[in-house]
Amino acid sequence: MRRLLSPLRLAAAGVVLLVVVLVVLVTRGSNQYLEVPDEAHPLQGLVQVPGAKPPKNGGDIYYVDVLLRPASLLESWVPAVRPEGSDIIARTQIVEPGISDKERFQLDLATMKVSQEVASVVALRQLGYHVPIRPDGVRVVAVTSGSHAAGLVRPGDVIVAADGKPVRTRTDLAAALSRHKPGDVVNLVIRRSGRKSTVSVRTTSDSQNPKRPIIGVLPIQALHAQLPFPIKFNLRKVGGPSAGLAFALELLEQRGRDVDRGYKVAATGEIELDGSVTRIGGIKQKTIGARKSHVDVFLVPVDGDNAKDAKRYAHGLKIIPVKTFQQALRALATLPKKG
Repeated sequence: MRRLLSPLRLAAAGVVLLVVVLVVLVTRGSNQYLEVPDEAHPLQGLVQVPGAKPPKNGGDIYYVDVLLRPASLLESWVPAVRPEGSDIIARTQIVEPGISDKERFQLDLATMKVSQEVASVVALRQLGYHVPIRPDGVRVVAVTSGSHAAGLVRPGDVIVAADGKPVRTRTDLAAALSRHKPGDVVNLVIRRSGRKSTVSVRTTSDSQNPKRPIIGVLPIQALHAQLPFPIKFNLRKVGGPSAGLAFALELLEQRGRDVDRGYKVAATGEIELDGSVTRIGGIKQKTIGARKSHVDVFLVPVDGDNAKDAKRYAHGLKIIPVKTFQQALRALATLPKKG
């Protein structure tokens, strides 16, 4: 018995137990996510525009994103082991109930495509082009598991009417659902592969607001724009709408406008059709990423506390708060020409 309980054996058992616990903490996922800073990325070569002008003065437009990944139990409990500049956020803040991580990622990719389309319209209108665009219904990105819409509605479908009234925007769809109670049936007209059909979907309760009826889909605005020429974006697996401002600036740069004036310009902000620049998430991480990439200036939205928070983490990086695309252009135009 004394041999079994010798200090050496007890120490070895303790080490083994510690290793097992550490492995569990490192490999076992939590119900939280990590927002991690990523470097700023130049858009030159990622956006293709007919008749693009080659860069002349060494400047460039950069977009900034945030790496989002599940946090391990260890990272969730011990701040010291998290990557520098990262923050913990609850899964419920970014993923709706019934939606998988894969479906959330598909939503991010879909919002990125919308931001590219809107940025193209805003930039081309700034260049003097007449670019018609109209809302074209509500596109379904994902269908929540367990909802009554499963089997009736598919990802890629576009909802164009509800209860006999046109649905052009997400607001139209929300208005139609607001006339119902959870458990009611709503009649939807959907467009799939160019054909329209009607489906009847029984609503359920929103887990965050039980009195609010939902149909169990992740919707996104569908737009129809008539661009004067094709514009291609090649950002691969980057998602979300926050690069809209950077896209619009890059498009002007490629069409011959000296937007960057020789500076390395990072920009973030969701851009609207009227040119307004609205708040984005992860501003702390994006500011750190821009700073570590040694850009000269960083354009951020005034909306919300984005500009205020960016200045907290700038540490010498010049922050330019903007409300609109036109204001961003004016701010860059007033910078002394570099070099």
